[in-house]
Amino acid sequence: MAVVKELIRKEADGTLSFGNYELDAKKKLSDFKFEGDLYKVKTFREITKLEKNGLFVYESVPGTVVTHMKADEAEIKFLVEGLEDASITLELEPEKEYRVYIDEKSIGEMKTNLGGKLSISLEIDPGKVSEVKVVKL
Repeated sequence: MAVVKELIRKEADGTLSFGNYELDAKKKLSDFKFEGDLYKVKTFREITKLEKNGLFVYESVPGTVVTHMKADEAEIKFLVEGLEDASITLELEPEKEYRVYIDEKSIGEMKTNLGGKLSISLEIDPGKVSEVKVVKL
């Protein structure tokens, strides 16, 4: 999978892709319109962050590339690639239980905090794409 050179884009299947972990300096793109919402992405080697209508959606440390992100009230899923292990934080519903899957294998149930944050540690092999799926219970 290649990085997203334009920082963020809509895919032909109606999903969202963003991020570029190859950049040495932070780049950002604001006011990207997707399904009636405005998105902002900041990305480079050290961090990738996505906001929707000014609210936090996704963050990875170090930076990653995310492709085919799709979210609804029941689940969020996406493909992710990077250069090294990453800590991924998602904004979901506050104080709710979720089951997390990495490459179709359940890694267990997690509960979001009062702010709705859910953190996932992801082991990344350079050049390998991982599928992340988070399902509300």
